[in-house]
Amino acid sequence: MLQNVAAVLLDGVHPFELGVVCEVFGLDRSDQGLPVYDFAVVSAEGPALTTHVPGLTVSTPYGLDRLEEADLITVPAGSDFAVRDYPPALLDALVRAVERGARVLSVCSGVFVLGAAGLLDGRRCAGHWRHVDELTRRFPRAAVEPDVLYVDDDPVITSAGTAAGIDACLHLVRKEQGPEVANAIARRMVVPPHRDGGQAQFVDRPLPAASCDTVGEVLAWMERNLHEEVTVEQLAERAHMSPRTFARRFQQETGTTPYRWVLRQRVLLAQRLLEATDVTVDTIASRTGFGTAAALRHQFVRAVGVTPQTYRRTFRGPEAA
Repeated sequence: MLQNVAAVLLDGVHPFELGVVCEVFGLDRSDQGLPVYDFAVVSAEGPALTTHVPGLTVSTPYGLDRLEEADLITVPAGSDFAVRDYPPALLDALVRAVERGARVLSVCSGVFVLGAAGLLDGRRCAGHWRHVDELTRRFPRAAVEPDVLYVDDDPVITSAGTAAGIDACLHLVRKEQGPEVANAIARRMVVPPHRDGGQAQFVDRPLPAASCDTVGEVLAWMERNLHEEVTVEQLAERAHMSPRTFARRFQQETGTTPYRWVLRQRVLLAQRLLEATDVTVDTIASRTGFGTAAALRHQFVRAVGVTPQTYRRTFRGPEAA
């Protein structure tokens, strides 16, 4: 049952992520016939909390005892959540909540609080793409899914970035109270009730810098000629090496294979063209070396998680699709 909701805050809380939770669960929409949640903002560190916005504080009369009656406890993001320690009383309260059948939901870096409580052990979870490496390192027993917007591993729900918190909250409303309620809340918020794809489409993920002592010139040529179809043998000839030696050196100096390097560069170029130009998908497929729109779509969806048309709408608006 989803009726009693608490948002638990720590010093350094991000107001926008707190606002996400307040917007979904904290407003009275009874005039539309929608559920009214018994909502409270709870402090884990005293009655007045700092935020990451200079001069802005949050005060609340509610302490951790308010969590004992909540059906859902949400944990918004905050500054340095990936590296700080948390009050043991808060961690204990989160564990007790799950043990008695309540749900917990994190927004962005709030997932680190759930991890510190041991609630990610043996569970799938999501985190912001900038945090997934640290999340994996700190909580090796968690199954971190780096490219998704949110994960529902009931009773633990985790979301990636700020807007993904909206997705996760609306998902839970949809799951508990039906699509009509979730759609009505989304319409009031002027947000989509469900988004396609995952956070891979938002990741700034260039290839890692490499010390290319012997294949640097070939890499530069490959980047200038992504539209060309070339074989390892042809690339090795350019580098004045045998194919076997070239493949080995390429792996050593770039951390990947020639095929994967070219594929990633072609996808990156396609992303730039979709974001910055009005050229057709067929033209982009030709310029990037994929040949056909179908081949581009296949590789783009595998790498980014959405179609080229959806990606263009996301970054340039619906009129650009």
